[in-house]
This record gives sequence, structure tokens and C-alpha cells, in this order.
Amino acid sequence: MSANNRPINRQGYNREKMLVDRIIATNKAVAGKGSAMKKQILTGSAVVFGAVSGLLASAAGALADKPVDWQLSWQDAATKIADQIHWFERYSLMFIIPVTVLVLLLLLWCIVRFRKGANPVASKTSHNTTIEVIWTLGPVIILLFLAIPSFQLLTAQYSPDEPKLTVKATGYQWYWGYEYQTEEPLSFDALLLKDADREAAGKQDLAAYPRLLAVDNEVVVPVDTTVRLLVTAADVIHSWAMPAFGVKMDGVPGRNNETWFKAAREGLYYGQCSELCGKDHAYMPIAVRVVSQERYDTWLAAARTDITGANKTLMAEIENDNKSVTVAGN
Repeated sequence: MSANNRPINRQGYNREKMLVDRIIATNKAVAGKGSAMKKQILTGSAVVFGAVSGLLASAAGALADKPVDWQLSWQDAATKIADQIHWFERYSLMFIIPVTVLVLLLLLWCIVRFRKGANPVASKTSHNTTIEVIWTLGPVIILLFLAIPSFQLLTAQYSPDEPKLTVKATGYQWYWGYEYQTEEPLSFDALLLKDADREAAGKQDLAAYPRLLAVDNEVVVPVDTTVRLLVTAADVIHSWAMPAFGVKMDGVPGRNNETWFKAAREGLYYGQCSELCGKDHAYMPIAVRVVSQERYDTWLAAARTDITGANKTLMAEIENDNKSVTVAGN
């Protein structure tokens, strides 16, 4: 009997069909569990990523930039002007390094080639037109390549947008006084934060409030806002310097010097007086806290009556934001 005409074993066929159906059902269950597991993994990844991103963002909001041990480069730029300054430094090094290496090699070559042993009879040549043209035109061309972007940077530094806030900084021996020139003026002093006062000020964290850089009252400004800064002094010459902003302006008694900045990132930035002004020159730090416009408005309204309370409230709000992490994708 041929295989095609052989009668079907119904019982065996049913067993095989049941077995196949069971295998298919098992595969579907495994696939379903795999999808659920995959979803859990993706959800967990989103949670971890959201937590890490939130912590990084909050850390950036808590502390923007400050000097660090063994620092060899700039602080991160917080303004467009600082970013242009950093670019111009890298651009200038493209000329400075080759010129320095070339001069060094020429000196070494002259020392070896024209030493007495190798060249006992010195040449009496006094002019070489080709060389004189090269060493005249070469520096001129290099200076032109340096001058054009330099003038553009200087123009940008002295061409601010219309300022929305004006702050006057007055240097004293040895602290800073600030005056917000708003409809209802606000004035306060910023002194070096002493270790004995850290607990009362709520600034025990040395990472956020470094020793010799932290102050009792920070300057508070809104982010993405052009701030006009008037710098003067009451006794000797001081200098208001904030590296992350690309700002350094001398304060001269009897004269108001003007500069500006527009911080693009929220956070706490540190600088120092950069002009020798007496025995405590090293203890004259500068601290600027950049916050959102809403928080600035709230702080300004409260600071007019209680600067210490306004600062503590602002610090508490920022610390609460740093502790809370928003997780999306649940």
C-alpha cells in the first residue's frame, strides 16, 4: 500500500496535534513574558537614565563653576563672551606654538652650524634682501590674522544688548558692596564667609561653598538676562573678576567703570578681587548665583526687607530641587 493511500491513525494524529498546540501556546507565553520583561527593562532603563540626568542637572544647578586644585585650563564658559575668549586663546596658540618652535630650532641650528669649531671664519654678509622681506612680511601677516578676531572680540565685549538689570559693585578694604538699581533699590555687603558662621548660614557643604571663596550674601541675577555692572571703589583700586563670565573690570575710586554679562546657565559662580589692594586682598571673594527669572523676582521682593532670610529661602528651594528627581516614561 502506498503511503498516500495508507489510513490515518486518528489517535496518533490527535496526540501530535495536541502536542503542537501545547508547544505553540508555550512559545506564546514565553514571548509574552519576554515582552513584559523587555518592557520592564526598558522602563527600568528609563528610570535610571532619568535619575542620572536629573542628578546631573541638579548638580549643575547647585554649583556651576569654581577654581579646582591643579587646574591648568579655563573654567567652563557661562557666557558667550567667555566662550569667544576661550576660542581666541586656542586660535592664538595656533600661531604662537609654531613661531616658538621655529625660533627655537633656528637658535639651535645657529648654535651648532656657526660655532667656532664648525665655522672658524665668520661671514661678513650684512644684508640679505630675501630674508629681510620674509622676516618683515611674515610677522605682519601673522599680526593681521590675530588682530581681526581680536578687534571683533573687543567690539563684542563693548557692545552689549539692552540691559534689563543694573548692579553697582563697590570695592572696599576688604569686601564688596552691591546696589541693585531697580525701582526700589536694594543694597547689601558681601563678606568672606567665616568657618564659624557656616552652620548659621546653612553653608556647611564645602563643595558648594568653598573655603575662601564663599560669601555671606551672593549676588543673585536671572539667567539669560543682560546685566550691566558698574564697578567702582571707595578706598584703593580693586578689580571685580568672574572667570566663567569672561569679566574683569577695575574699580577705581571716584570713577564708575562699566561692563556686562549674560549668564546662560543657572548655578553658583565664584571669582575674586584681581588687583592687589592691601593685606587682605586674598580674602575678598565674589559669588554670583544665577537663577530663573521667577526665583529672582521672588528673591528680590523678599531681599528688600530681609536679605538673610531671602538668601536662605532661595538656598532651600534650590536644595529641594536637587533632592527631587523627576522620572518620565512610567
